[in-house]
Amino acid sequence: MPVLPLIAAALFALSLGVAAPATATGIGDIVYRLPDPAEEARARNLGRGLRCLVCQNESIEDSDAQLARDLRVLVREQIAAGASDEEVVRFVHSRYGDFVLLRPPVNLYTILLWGTPALALLGGIFAIWRIRRRDAGIGPTELSPEERARLDALQGDASR
Repeated sequence: MPVLPLIAAALFALSLGVAAPATATGIGDIVYRLPDPAEEARARNLGRGLRCLVCQNESIEDSDAQLARDLRVLVREQIAAGASDEEVVRFVHSRYGDFVLLRPPVNLYTILLWGTPALALLGGIFAIWRIRRRDAGIGPTELSPEERARLDALQGDASR
């Protein structure tokens, strides 16, 4: 009996056994759902406004990262404890900062964050405009009568 197919079958079975526990804590796992459907809907709604800090462009409800799962559990614990939506968001925001919010508040830092590329672009355009304007001014110019007399005197000295 060939040994290679048995080893391949054993490795396949082992890989299924290792992967199964990873899917047991998935996004829709009922272990972490709230018993009240209205509270669960609130938790899901709040989770859609919180960013997964690992994935960075997904909400914690859409991500399957471990940190997102922990944040989903945290949101549900806060709701189960009777916290309002604002209190839950404030609690998560106080722990993780503006970055955890998919719609961060508009303040000086976010204005700088979003405005810096535009300011850099405008600065580059201004610098190019100034350089081109300065270079355009260089060219033949008329000499004043005093400069013409001095030039003629210098050229007369050089020809001797």
